[in-house]
Amino acid sequence: MVKECIFCRIADGDIPNRRIYENDNFFSILDQNQDIKGHTLVISKKHFEVIFDLPSSLGQELLDCIKKTSMKIIEEYNAEGINVLQNNFEVAGQVVKHFHAHVIPRKKGDRIKVLG
Repeated sequence: MVKECIFCRIADGDIPNRRIYENDNFFSILDQNQDIKGHTLVISKKHFEVIFDLPSSLGQELLDCIKKTSMKIIEEYNAEGINVLQNNFEVAGQVVKHFHAHVIPRKKGDRIKVLG
């Protein structure tokens, strides 16, 4: 744990949160600054700064958390699609230096622009 890291503090339970899904190494919560209703974060429980720091052995658990979170978000927010985004390093838009992925619910005609 990195004491100054907000995601480490959330993972350790120092900051209360409602988890949407959780497995041994990842959990998901609603983004506190969501512009899009249902915008969710999938966060590693251990402190890894970027995806390159994650052990490859955690890939299956990461995918599990993203899939299960996405299915819950589709159901709860009546989404018609999902974007999964992940930023690495400040120049690419990473704000919190702790591995996390964004799960963003989409609906036809929502006018949300993403790179792709």
